[in-house]
Amino acid sequence: MKKFFDIVPRWLPSLLMMLIIFGFSSRADNELPDFQTWDYFVKKCAHIVIYGLLALSYLRMLPGRNYKLAWLLAVIYAVTDEFHQSLVPGRHASVVDVLVFDNLGAMIALFVHYRKFHPERNERSLRQS
Repeated sequence: MKKFFDIVPRWLPSLLMMLIIFGFSSRADNELPDFQTWDYFVKKCAHIVIYGLLALSYLRMLPGRNYKLAWLLAVIYAVTDEFHQSLVPGRHASVVDVLVFDNLGAMIALFVHYRKFHPERNERSLRQS
């Protein structure tokens, strides 16, 4: 039972992020807010931010801080989310959202985290160059 209480707090942020993403992608296009001329920009920035946070929550969940696996899980979830969107009336799946915006968000967040929390590796690799 102790192991259960060790695992749940690590998984909770990932589950909450996935629930938030699922909730937004379940809404029909006319139910989403319209940001007028900024609509495209705001929604694509939201993709970048939300998938960056999802990747970081996966990183927190995984043992050993596996950056590649955290990125891969975020991209896989993005693919499944786009498929889910294709089933929602008024919505469509977008490969560009996955390959550009969701992928970019996950990569930027993980890169910034790595640079922030592993400065000794960064300095060592700079000296070797």
